[in-house]
Parts: sequence; C-alpha cells; structure tokens
Amino acid sequence: MPPRIDIVESFAALKVQPVVKRSFSSTSSCSASTVAQRRRHQDPYALAQARARRAANLSRQEVIRTERLKASGDPVRGIPTPFLQSFNTIRPITISPHPADPSSQTSTGIHPTAPSDTSLLNHFLRTTDLSNSLTRSESLSAPLHRPSLRNTSDPQREKDATRRHKLEHDTAAEAMQRLTSLTNASSADRTRANIQRCIETFGRHNTDSYLRPKPVSTSPRGSDLLNAEAAQGSDLITNTPRVGPDTGSSEVQIAILTAKINTLADFLETRGRKDKVNARNLRLLVHRRQKLLRYLRKKERGGERWKHLIETLGLTEATWMGEIK
Repeated sequence: MPPRIDIVESFAALKVQPVVKRSFSSTSSCSASTVAQRRRHQDPYALAQARARRAANLSRQEVIRTERLKASGDPVRGIPTPFLQSFNTIRPITISPHPADPSSQTSTGIHPTAPSDTSLLNHFLRTTDLSNSLTRSESLSAPLHRPSLRNTSDPQREKDATRRHKLEHDTAAEAMQRLTSLTNASSADRTRANIQRCIETFGRHNTDSYLRPKPVSTSPRGSDLLNAEAAQGSDLITNTPRVGPDTGSSEVQIAILTAKINTLADFLETRGRKDKVNARNLRLLVHRRQKLLRYLRKKERGGERWKHLIETLGLTEATWMGEIK
C-alpha cells in the first residue's frame, strides 16, 4: 500500500505563489489588436482618408521631383542655346564672350577682340576659299577681247560670248555651293565641322586675348608660392608659347564631347531606338564629359572661362552631377 501523507503537509506543498504583473504584453502585435483598432481598420471613412493622404503625398513628391529635374536640366543635352542649335542647322553664329572690361564692349554686344565665326563648308573649305576660287576661275575662263582686232571683230558676237560666259559661271558657282554646303553633307562631315567650330570658339589660342584666367588663391599657401616665385625673380604669370590651335584644353574637349553627344542623342531618338551599342557609347561620352566638367569646375569655378563655357553650351548641374538611364 502507498504511504500515507498527513493533510497539513499536503496543503503546505500546494501553497499558491502571488501573481506578478508584467509591464509589457507577452503576446504579439498581430494578436494584441483591440476592438477599437479592428473597427478603425474596417471603417471605410478612415480608409478613404488614409488613401487620400497617401495620394496627396505621392503627387507632391512627383511635383517636387519634376521641379528639381527641370531646374537641373537634362544630363545629356542640358539647356538649348543658339550655339547648340547651330550644330543642327550648320549656320554660324557670333559668340559674345564676357569681356574683361565692360567699357570695351561694342554696341552690338560683341567684344572687339573676339574671333569671328566664319562659315565652314564641306571638304575642309571656308567661304573665303570658295569665293576666291570662283573669282579666279571666272577671270581665267573669261573670253578674250583683243583691241588690235577691234575693226574686224563682231560686237554682237562678243556680247553673246560675255553673256554665255556669265551664265555658265553662275551655273558652276551654284553647283560648287551645293557640293560644298554642309546641309547636303553626311553626319560625319557635319560633326567634323562642328568640332572645328568648337576649337575656334573655346580654344585658348583665341580666348586668352579676351578671357582672363581665374585669380590666384589668397590662401596662405598661395601667398607663400607667390612670394617664393617673386624671390627667385620669375614672372608671376609665365605663358608658354603655343604651337598651333589649342585642341587639348578641358573646355575644348568638353565642347567636342557635347557636339558628339548631341549627334548621337539625335540618332538614338529617331532611328536608333534599338541600338544598344550606341546607347552604351552615349553613356560613356556623357560620363567622360562629367569628369572633365568636375575637373574644370574645381580649377576655374567663378572664372570667366567657366562662365563662358557654361553659358555657351547650356550646361547645368545635371551635366556634371546627374546620371543617365
């Protein structure tokens, strides 16, 4: 038989411990929802208010994003300017740089020392070359009039020969203008002409005469450098003579890349929508231009060269900070 246990000892073993209240809920948040919370999630009026607030926030975010993109500009094309539009029309324009002295600016808004943008033609020709050649060919092909044979010559026949020569010369001049015009040239010829215009417009062999470089820094390091150069007897500004036109400066390379980017972007928007190779080439050109813009911005920010480049090419913050898709 099992051993017998006293009643007093059995009640002592079953003594109930006091219940301690916890300061946090031991159940999960999913199962701890109250009746009020369930009613709020099921209330159609509250749900409509939440959807309206969410739609208002999303629309406001879209408006802010659109305003920021519009202010920063297109990272590929930037802001349209007359110089950029002349890439497509192949019509030269006159560039009005920022003069060092406002009093030296003419009434037409052009600095007197600024290079005149002469019209370029196909086959590496200019308008002056074509006009000189046409004048020389007209003089060489003109009919001869001998004064010694004036008594035996026929005046009417000479007039007909002169009229025929003028008509033939006008026809030949029109044909030469059509052959050398860039409007009838290929895309490669137009790009080559635009590159030449960029070199003449932004090359330092021309801009050094009317665009001042950025002032020397006034930091202690810059003043120490100037004092050291003055102590050695060297000039503060030493100009190395250039050999030929400037084609390697940052502003010239940025302008050339901008011309290539616009040509490639026009092709991708019209005929090359599925051309993935040229789309990748466009991204490479844009990123290369971004690197050069960051470098030039660090060196010439606030200077006349930087302002001239940005205003002429229509470049914005998106062109050196934004990304393209």
